[in-house]
Amino acid sequence: MRYVTIGKIINTHGLKGEARIESWSDFNAQRYQPGRQLFLSLNGVETPVTVRSSRMHKGCVLAAFAELPDLTAIEPYKGALVKIADSEREPLPADTYYYTDLIGLQAAAEDGTVIGTVEAVEETSGAQKNLLVRQPDGRTVRIPFVQEFILAVDLAAGQVRIRLQEGLL
Repeated sequence: MRYVTIGKIINTHGLKGEARIESWSDFNAQRYQPGRQLFLSLNGVETPVTVRSSRMHKGCVLAAFAELPDLTAIEPYKGALVKIADSEREPLPADTYYYTDLIGLQAAAEDGTVIGTVEAVEETSGAQKNLLVRQPDGRTVRIPFVQEFILAVDLAAGQVRIRLQEGLL
């Protein structure tokens, strides 16, 4: 089974076994809904858990799991990644992508020349995001993820086509 990481347990909260989760999902209400199955990934092992309850608290999700009823049970999972099955991702509108789908794509110029590999998607304080592209020489360049630079994203081919402009690389 393939998984998608949606957050990380950064601490525990209270004696009733709540996990303090730094969520990386835009769909917290759906992801942490009571009865939902999640997977806690620690040391390469995915442990299935069922959400017992959840709530937002100071910018984090506090979630309790049926299989981990108290503080003693949840404590070993500090630092665990929170995942869902890949098949449970929410559908996205056309021309929008999950970051995990973009990471690893080959970045190529209009003429097909390989620029490098997308290694991350960077959030900015502005309206755009940037693709961080590792070039063959090891340098990392930022490519604004906007229509002026991104010509096409072809997930099936594993490639993103980029319009090169002077000073971009």
